[in-house]
Amino acid sequence: MSSSGTTTHHGTGSDQLWSVDEHLDDILATVRPLEPIELQLLDAQGCVLVEDVTVPVSLPPFDNSSMDGYAVRVADVAGAGEEFPAVLTVIGDVAAGQGEQPTVGAGQAARIMTGAPLPPGAETVVPVEWTDGGLGEGPATGMRAHSAAPEGASGEVRVYRPAEARAHVRAQGSDVRAGDRALTAGTVLGAPQIALLAAIGRGTVKVRPRPRVVVLSTGSELVQPGEQLGEGQIFDSNSFALTAAAREAGAIAYRVGAVTDDAEILRSTIEDQLIRADLVVTTGGVSVGAYDVVKEALDSIGDPDDEEGLGAGGGVEFRKLAMQPGKPQGFGAIGPDHTPLLALPGNPVSSYVSFEIFVRPAVRTLMGLPDVHRPKVRARLTADKALTSPAGRRQFLRGRYDADAGTVTPVGGAGSHLVAALAQADALIVVPEDTTAAEPGTEVDVVLLG
Repeated sequence: MSSSGTTTHHGTGSDQLWSVDEHLDDILATVRPLEPIELQLLDAQGCVLVEDVTVPVSLPPFDNSSMDGYAVRVADVAGAGEEFPAVLTVIGDVAAGQGEQPTVGAGQAARIMTGAPLPPGAETVVPVEWTDGGLGEGPATGMRAHSAAPEGASGEVRVYRPAEARAHVRAQGSDVRAGDRALTAGTVLGAPQIALLAAIGRGTVKVRPRPRVVVLSTGSELVQPGEQLGEGQIFDSNSFALTAAAREAGAIAYRVGAVTDDAEILRSTIEDQLIRADLVVTTGGVSVGAYDVVKEALDSIGDPDDEEGLGAGGGVEFRKLAMQPGKPQGFGAIGPDHTPLLALPGNPVSSYVSFEIFVRPAVRTLMGLPDVHRPKVRARLTADKALTSPAGRRQFLRGRYDADAGTVTPVGGAGSHLVAALAQADALIVVPEDTTAAEPGTEVDVVLLG
């Protein structure tokens, strides 16, 4: 892969040192948003809308009651009070979803339910609590009001308070009017947006689908959580962390069980997963160790003579980055559909930080979101001593951010294996390449997580 823009790399070939920005720019210049598709509403949850949605019918589509009560004319209840209530003839019921409604004339009332259309002739709604509920006993309250008279009964109702015109009436179009723009392109569809689409009668919607991300970890020492640890073995946490992180980013994520240190098995596993992947993420096996199987399995992917294997996709390049943690990284495209692959280091913190800095923006780009990065703020560093950082490296340290105080406090040390400290952090403290020490009280850049 070639770096986008005019950038300078230190060294040549395998000794070349990439900056964080160069590597990220290369990824984002290569990854493209997924093609839009038409989806059923519930299938579109979490997806990004690709077109403006116009309201075809007003909401509400008709004047309707916001209360259980009686639909009446304003003049008939003017001056009504406890001592001299307005006595009206009940001519029938109006229920939600009812087709034909009775016409309310002088001295008449129609019993109306919440959501039911305001019947012809009626000008306002008197809540049932302002009446005797048709019992002739004084103002009705609570459950008694709802069971005051059987459905369809007629008779009289006493009204003890006047009502202004269109009181307790939801006007047609008071929510949105026909022709209004309900949602704009670029909106992520959550429950409220799906509710609105359903309310205006949309059964399907055009969106960019949620990207499918396949996550797999490598290492013969890895054991599935819940199983028994053997000599020299550890539980596989990276694949769980990265799968969860991909889902948090908006993807449909699939976790593949840890692959042993066998290049051919890994290559075959990745090839099998391409059918359900818009992005592949591996963790482990990308440094210079003797058992770095990801490099061994994918180093030759760019072979132009490989027309049937993974090499048909273009290849994966392994790089050294000027960052800590996360120096070894891999990026490329594999398979006939040129599926992006990001190879991350195996240390838990290195893996997670690399995901946040590189993979998450790629996932958000596939979704078609305009802003793919985590929010970044400036905060005052609170620490017992200065944070040291190697020259020429951008360091990402775990921290706790206090929005009220505008401060950030380091959590744990700089070790890339400290998972417990990572679990306590809600931010990454960024120490830039040209800074070797960040003193307490100084302002630092903070990437907000979660």
